[in-house]
Amino acid sequence: MSFCFNFDVPIQASKQDDAHGIEVQNEKKDNAATCTQDNTRPAEPVKEAKEHLPPSDPQFLLEDAVSETVTVGTLPPLHFLNETVFEKTASEREDDEKILSRTAEQRSDLISGMYEGGLKVWECTYDLLELIEKEGETFGGKVVLDLGCGAGLLGILALKRGARHVHFQDYNSTVIEQLTVPNVILNCQADDDTESEDNNKGRGRGNIQEEDGGKNTLIKKQEVEEGSPQPKKQAKDLSQHPLLAKCRFYSGDWSTFLPLVLKTSPHLKYDIIVTSETIYNTAYYTALHETLHKLLAPDGLVYVATKSHYFGVGGGLNLFETFVEQKSVFSVDHLWDGDEGLQRHVVTLRFQKQKDS
Repeated sequence: MSFCFNFDVPIQASKQDDAHGIEVQNEKKDNAATCTQDNTRPAEPVKEAKEHLPPSDPQFLLEDAVSETVTVGTLPPLHFLNETVFEKTASEREDDEKILSRTAEQRSDLISGMYEGGLKVWECTYDLLELIEKEGETFGGKVVLDLGCGAGLLGILALKRGARHVHFQDYNSTVIEQLTVPNVILNCQADDDTESEDNNKGRGRGNIQEEDGGKNTLIKKQEVEEGSPQPKKQAKDLSQHPLLAKCRFYSGDWSTFLPLVLKTSPHLKYDIIVTSETIYNTAYYTALHETLHKLLAPDGLVYVATKSHYFGVGGGLNLFETFVEQKSVFSVDHLWDGDEGLQRHVVTLRFQKQKDS
């Protein structure tokens, strides 16, 4: 039996203590400059990127699924698989990477070079959702990349607000196949259910509007509708869903994801790139910066949600901002800086304007 728990999440109350179990430490930007060259990569081999096609029968991914819903202000509701149930059913899921068993054994939300935390929705994602709602970003007609997508809530929001194409990328293939794709399908299904309910309500209102034409006529229609069995809900072919058709899914290291995208879509540029809690490790800054540089449209915008510092890993906004400034490719603007409790931020990156010679 399937259950659905709906939570209208107040953003400030829903923030968890710290992403990846890492304490946050405040640092001055001046001190960050000394650490930006710490680019030692993990000992594990680089994970090759690949594209994942949605299954031909995506409905089976939602069998016995337990979902929850987050609602932020006026944004459309976002549905995703319940994390607790997902963890408890991990042994039943396909996992060629063995990250589900490894994370359970080590009780870790991050295994550098093997698992990069994509199975959880981290608090900075909620910060970015709240900021997007405040800024009024609609994504209408735009090409969007959810980089380091995890559950894919940011990309799903873009999809539901009219993006032309949305691409999802995460380090782990298990995350894409067992979490991201099911969450996208879950939202496709939920939107269909909502549309069906709205249509039924619309037909009811139509009957009521006909009341001036004669009460007897209206009563007759109601009697026929109430006395007739409800039509069976037809299982829709989600593989042909128009929202799913706008999506592409990728896994792998950023250093291999970039050439794969450029090879398959050499002229592809993203109008908007969204990324949350992905700058915790300085070892990844070069590959991340190159990916943003090569894939962002000339007038494009990158949203980055992050903490000031991730103690124990070494990254954070202070170090990343200094790294970006040294490259002299992007300008960084702070949209929101949280000064209560954990220091979290939402910033944007744009290409620097060339000075007239």
